[in-house]
Amino acid sequence: MGNPLYDRLFGIHAGKETPFLYLPDGHTITHAAFLNMAAQIANALTALGLNPGDRVAVQVEKSPQMLALYAACAQAGLIFLPLNTAYKTAELTYFIENSGASLVICDTANETELTLVAHAQNAKVETLNGDGSGSLMRNAQTMPTHFETVNRVDDDLAAFLYTSGTTGRSKGAMLTQANLLSNAETLVREWRFTRQDVLLHALPIFHTHGLFVATNVILASGGSMIFLPNFDLDDMLRLMPQATSMMGVPTFYTRLLGDAHFIGDLTRHMRLFISGSAPLLAETHEQFEALTGHRILERYGMTETNMNTSNPYDGERRAGTVGFPLPDVELKVTDQDSGETLPQGEIGMIEVRGPNVFSGYWQMPEKTAAELREDGFFITGDLGRVDKDGYVHIVGRGKDLIISGGFNIYPKEIELLLDDQPGVLESAVIGVPHPDFGETVLGIIVPLPGQTPDLDTIMASVQNDLARFKHPRELILMDALPRNTMGKVQKNALREQFRDRFVKG
Repeated sequence: MGNPLYDRLFGIHAGKETPFLYLPDGHTITHAAFLNMAAQIANALTALGLNPGDRVAVQVEKSPQMLALYAACAQAGLIFLPLNTAYKTAELTYFIENSGASLVICDTANETELTLVAHAQNAKVETLNGDGSGSLMRNAQTMPTHFETVNRVDDDLAAFLYTSGTTGRSKGAMLTQANLLSNAETLVREWRFTRQDVLLHALPIFHTHGLFVATNVILASGGSMIFLPNFDLDDMLRLMPQATSMMGVPTFYTRLLGDAHFIGDLTRHMRLFISGSAPLLAETHEQFEALTGHRILERYGMTETNMNTSNPYDGERRAGTVGFPLPDVELKVTDQDSGETLPQGEIGMIEVRGPNVFSGYWQMPEKTAAELREDGFFITGDLGRVDKDGYVHIVGRGKDLIISGGFNIYPKEIELLLDDQPGVLESAVIGVPHPDFGETVLGIIVPLPGQTPDLDTIMASVQNDLARFKHPRELILMDALPRNTMGKVQKNALREQFRDRFVKG
């Protein structure tokens, strides 16, 4: 019967003494040693009484042991639930309660607080620290290095990932074995990964990008990773010549470009740079290509679907787009009210269907029914369009749409114009309450280092190029935009900060 996810990502490397993880201290973990560690953890988990289908909630620092925990859960048929290390106890309480986790694995520093939460749910607690210490590995190291892999089928759940919850309660996206496996194998083909690839991995692994994209692609291709605990500029510069590929968020690229030690020679051995999780500025594309000769490949995915689209490996990688739908993904742009497919070029709601699309939200049948159509199309919540050449453009989140005086305003159109102005590093455009128009446009501008943009001149340029109803009511300078751990601008935080800007108290 088998276990598709474990067999085709992990089990295929059984006995291989080839490198899998290169650690920053110079140590190497082979595929065989990694699988032995995973088998020991799987034995430790089942010794705690866990059964296939049980949820394992994990909030720990990135480490080889945490990655082996993911493999162990796959081998034992457990549902892996990684949680952002920034979450506080009150947030974690919701995730533990909602998921019905049977086991909580946390850093020793959080053990006391989370034990109270876990025991209230009849869940057990084990600890795992960033250096690999803790009760989980103490127990695992006494266990056999063989574990009889639990049978699973394509539709069995492999992981939960909770959405960020910017509008209401966070939702647990249920990802199946087939969801994760199909996407990994598609990306290996589309991005030309092979066993010769060495991925420079500085992403967190509590998130789709670092775990189900970066790690799964390397596992599926048989390659290896330079496995960094986080993004450290000195480590990135030192180790890049040993890599062939890198996946990152836009911040990775801007920080590299901002360091005088980052020169083109460091990228000579690199085959591919990939960016995602947040939009990459056209200026970053251009600066990176001018310095290194590499054109960054931008793609589009989300918690519920993993990757949906990608700029081509061979062919034009267009800045400002996320490329084409992946070969096994159907994508359409629809009217938000009627659900009807819109003509090419028109802006609407992006919907996707394919083997990568999740099976629904845990214990939220109404949310599932509202966002996952009966025909399998998932309503992403992202507004976009497809141009005449088939490239997909993301305009913004549906909730970011501004409706002022009855007119629909897409922030991205205004942001692109603001970003092009002298002295501007980046911008964010939001809608805030207005007594006459319902909402009005507010532009937030982050200046280039050492520069002070002329807001009057910028406003005049916007007024000259855009219809009056799109004009920002005001432009505001800020030192930096609020972002989450994956680099996405948190517009909800900006809306909250400026919600009373034009409303009389």
